[in-house]
Amino acid sequence: MAELKIDPRTPVLVGAGQFKQRPDNPVEALEPVAMMGEALAAALDDASAPGLAARATHTWVIRGAWPYTDPAALLNARFGSGAQTGLSTDGGNTPQSLVNEACKRITAGQADVVLIAGAEGIWSRRRARRRNERIPYTDQPDATPDEVLGVDVVMNNKVELERGLSMPINLYPVFESAFRASRGETMDAHRDRLAAMWEKFNRAAVANPYAWVRTPMTAEEIRDPSPANRLVGFPYTKAMNSNWDLDLAAALIVCSAEAAAAAGVPRDRWVFPHSGTDGRDTDYVSNRGDLHSSPAVRVAGRRAMELAGVGTDDIDYVDLYSCFPSAVQIAATELGLGLDRELTLTGGLTFAGGPLNNYVTHSIATMAGKLRENPGSVGLCSANGGYLTKHAFGVYSTEPSEGGFRHQNCQDEIDRFPAVELDADYTGDATIEAYTVMHGRTPSGEFGPEVALASVRTPNGRQWARCADPAVMDEMTQTEFIGTDVSVNNDFEFAPA
Repeated sequence: MAELKIDPRTPVLVGAGQFKQRPDNPVEALEPVAMMGEALAAALDDASAPGLAARATHTWVIRGAWPYTDPAALLNARFGSGAQTGLSTDGGNTPQSLVNEACKRITAGQADVVLIAGAEGIWSRRRARRRNERIPYTDQPDATPDEVLGVDVVMNNKVELERGLSMPINLYPVFESAFRASRGETMDAHRDRLAAMWEKFNRAAVANPYAWVRTPMTAEEIRDPSPANRLVGFPYTKAMNSNWDLDLAAALIVCSAEAAAAAGVPRDRWVFPHSGTDGRDTDYVSNRGDLHSSPAVRVAGRRAMELAGVGTDDIDYVDLYSCFPSAVQIAATELGLGLDRELTLTGGLTFAGGPLNNYVTHSIATMAGKLRENPGSVGLCSANGGYLTKHAFGVYSTEPSEGGFRHQNCQDEIDRFPAVELDADYTGDATIEAYTVMHGRTPSGEFGPEVALASVRTPNGRQWARCADPAVMDEMTQTEFIGTDVSVNNDFEFAPA
């Protein structure tokens, strides 16, 4: 056993594994829990300590699009572990939140070795169905995890759902328009900047062996609509949207320094979580103070750096949650990071892949490798669930923090930010605050403008309205409509005043 020179309860990330499959015959694909097992095996190999699985006190799984009710129990059976099992709630924030929770419990002596894993097999499952075939999944009758980790949040109110604001593809381009207006950018300059930023993300994915899409794309190919890159929610083309059509898995091993030493994990594998924070913006987008910022990212993200004793200039590597460009830009702005710096290690959810709730497990795994390559460097990971709703942050380094791991739930401070009332029944004069034009398949079979969705400000708050006028929709993709006066009728449709 190696001599310890730090507090034995110090949490350390000692293993990180990733797995990707794309078989020619989709029926030959591993089911998701088997993919998790492969990623966990890779993490154990990464730690050079296969015996860590048997020492696990907790096995936690990130919830996914599969039917298992206690997948952690299936992992325990594979690796000979008697660990307590846990299953997360939904949200892209959950991987970092689970690392935060693991570190808290390890520090408090409530856990020793925590295994965290997640996987999605959507690509193979869809293709098997097209062949009228099925990938066998393990049944788990009446299985129940020992604990559910996290809190589920209802993130859409009735009005948002009725008006068509029901999916990330609807709301993130709305945020994008608000961010554009907040910077005073022209529409053309804004689209050029987005494409240049996403080209950098594409380059990171091309260099990442675990990225799902590694085909190089130029800024022009990302920006301009084409048969292979249609407009989805203006100004986003398909190449700016999160991609969940993939088969990816990732796993992490977090343990106490004492357990790492006892298992013989080499010191050069140790990555120290310095700090972690959690917090969320208003559950409903309707109640946000504005649509171009995030108080939760501002408070929780900056607090994570403060707790770790670092500033933006001390951060060597960043991986921001990148489901859509607006999420990256808003987070970078709130954190005080420049939009021109490298903001991803993986390639982001468009190119590396967006496996539902599990992207950040890949992000942290990639960060661990990068930090080990450059001992003493510092990394920041952000995680986002919902519509810029639930957030978690982690600061990591190969060197321990003088103060040990520190965590804070920042909700009390976030809740003090002003909110906006939803003026759900308002009709009459209003002003467009943010918008998108959704594109879909037209009656002729081609893709084109389908409906404009807009947040409008009323004398008493915010209202959501729609417009399906082809001429207006076309103009909204050519001319800035934020600040435009409109009239909202009894069907909650808007028209220029």
